[in-house]
Amino acid sequence: MQLFIRVNYLFTIVCVLLLSSCRQPKEPVLLKIAGETQGTYYAITYYADDSISLHPAIDSLLHRFDSTASTYKPNSIISRLNNNDPHARADEMFGIIFRKSMEVSEKTYGAFDITVGPLVNAWGFGLSNRLKMDQHIVDSLKPLVGYHKVKLNNGKLLKTDPRIRIDFNAIAQGYAVDVVSAFLDSKGIQSYIIDIGGEVLARRSKPGGEKWSVAIEMPTRQADDERTVQAVVMLQDMAISTSGSYRKFYEENGIRYSHTIDPASGYPVVHSLLSVSVMASDCMTADAYATALMVMGVEKGKEFLKHSKGLEAYFIYSAPDSSMKTYCTKGFEKLLKKDN
Repeated sequence: MQLFIRVNYLFTIVCVLLLSSCRQPKEPVLLKIAGETQGTYYAITYYADDSISLHPAIDSLLHRFDSTASTYKPNSIISRLNNNDPHARADEMFGIIFRKSMEVSEKTYGAFDITVGPLVNAWGFGLSNRLKMDQHIVDSLKPLVGYHKVKLNNGKLLKTDPRIRIDFNAIAQGYAVDVVSAFLDSKGIQSYIIDIGGEVLARRSKPGGEKWSVAIEMPTRQADDERTVQAVVMLQDMAISTSGSYRKFYEENGIRYSHTIDPASGYPVVHSLLSVSVMASDCMTADAYATALMVMGVEKGKEFLKHSKGLEAYFIYSAPDSSMKTYCTKGFEKLLKKDN
């Protein structure tokens, strides 16, 4: 009897061990996909329980997004609303971007403004050819600029002047990242990093516990200069967006004109801020505030951040002696890679 009990006991142990080994979770698979969207690139790295690619689904999702928010597509919702198409109606994605734009415009006192498009185009950074700019042209376009001059009502874009056109370029890529993030979440993907044209969101950490690393580019004098890293931030459950004045610009008569237009003056910004990286819980917010801070400049930007919860920022600016200086908020500093 004792022998039977001992054998039965050993048999039970073996069965338990076999069952537990069968139930051990699979090692997550590292997957990478990349493509083009909104006139730029996208790159996604994620860990999944199987190797089924989500590439086709993400391409389809981003194509649908372009059909809503891209001014480069003549039949997109934003293009049709800009052209006063009586049959055009805003969809859910359009409404989300529009409402966030109005919120950021209010909080930044107009430093962020989606109606600045006519000035952007006139200065040569949009869809049309650059005009020979002077104060007269600026003054003629400024009546078409002002976020308070547009409203969204039951899917219709209401304008105080039918010539007003809105542009989501300073916020759309950030929201596209959030849209892809929501899609990955819906598929049960728990660990990933998304990069669309430099707008980045990281969810959780890598399986080993390591945070995702994101490089911040060092500003250069010429747009085609070799790219080098200024700093590296360790990201987890946060988004980061960088806006700069050193890649998109042109020089005329010894004057450098940046693509960042101040909605108040109607002119490209002229100050020492070369680049600003903003961290927030979602990428649309980070994207919009990065643009707003570029308009504000270093000192106004610092003051604004003192009263802005949920935002962290890293400034790169030119000092009076032409040397490059940096400033960052305490929350941002904590996430900088120390050995960089």
